[in-house]
Amino acid sequence: MKLGTKLIHAGVAPDPSTGAIMTPIFQTSTYVQSAPGQHKGYEYARTQNPTRDALQNALAAIENGTHGICFGSGLAATDAVLKLLNPGDEIIATNDLYGGTYRIFTKVFAKYGLKFTFIPMQDARNIESHITPKTKMIWIETPTNPLLNIIDIHAAAQIARKNEVLLAVDNTFASPYLQNPLDLGADIVVHSATKYLGGHSDVVHGAVIVKNEALAQQLYFIQNSTGGVPGPQDCFLVLRGIKTLHVRMQRHCENGAIIANYLRNHPKVDKVYWAGFTDHPNHDIAKTQMRGFGGMMSFTLKDDSLESANRVLSNTHLFSLAESLGGVESLIGHPATMTHASIPREERIKNGLADSLIRLSVGIEDADDLVEDLKKAIG
Repeated sequence: MKLGTKLIHAGVAPDPSTGAIMTPIFQTSTYVQSAPGQHKGYEYARTQNPTRDALQNALAAIENGTHGICFGSGLAATDAVLKLLNPGDEIIATNDLYGGTYRIFTKVFAKYGLKFTFIPMQDARNIESHITPKTKMIWIETPTNPLLNIIDIHAAAQIARKNEVLLAVDNTFASPYLQNPLDLGADIVVHSATKYLGGHSDVVHGAVIVKNEALAQQLYFIQNSTGGVPGPQDCFLVLRGIKTLHVRMQRHCENGAIIANYLRNHPKVDKVYWAGFTDHPNHDIAKTQMRGFGGMMSFTLKDDSLESANRVLSNTHLFSLAESLGGVESLIGHPATMTHASIPREERIKNGLADSLIRLSVGIEDADDLVEDLKKAIG
């Protein structure tokens, strides 16, 4: 089954009681049993819900995994993955990553005895020199947030397997339409389904996908025991979003290429970070492991000042100034004060995240209108 067909059909079936083509929203907290211990597979909605089950099956299918595990947000999914580890374990993470991930690593789990090392991973060989006997996980984003660095998933997976550590990949920026890390050797895929999977800026949701039974059972146990589950309405919205992921991502990619090239040729723009440029570091790796380059990008102005960046950020109309990404509408953001404000400034600067960096989530509007919007804002 090809991906576009799989996105619409995999993991779901018409409701057997009514024939409804969309999975119903099972808005219930508990289920009636015919006798103690005799039920229809459902006992309590924190543990199981039919709407959530349908989504979990769909997510597993589209990421070419065997098990999907859903959570109330992307960070709740990250939280669950980290709970696979024990005090004293070490995690090697990319140095360019979502600010909320950095925050949960350093401000929440570090005080419980997990140790995090943040390193550049554009050359995957750099990972191996940081592995110690206590290393239990490698955590990567690719493309990274917000500098769109590309990390070789297959190479990282080989290093992880050689050293008997887990490889977790945050696949939020790419989505399953563009990239499938499990196929490249990753053990765990994490999504903020709030973003491209939901796709309409109307739900907060997270997911983990694996293809290892033992890992899956550990994660289901954590999901049930800690209770960070999504409600059935949220699961329904993500199921709906997945059905149009392929057509949305096609337009995100088309518009992204147009906007990235417009910005690169603008006389007032300095650097544009987008993996689709042939001179982007690791562009060849991106071509190998991705099916397109997406609609996420960042840029700086030649007048590299916060004042100039703020003028652009405050003067777009179709690009809305807001947190988040991956919706049908275009968004513009300022990582230093928004999505990455929780990372100390010295760390941001050291990793190349300038105070003046502007991040775009290019939506599916008409590209000519988006270009005109940026033209007026940049001047």
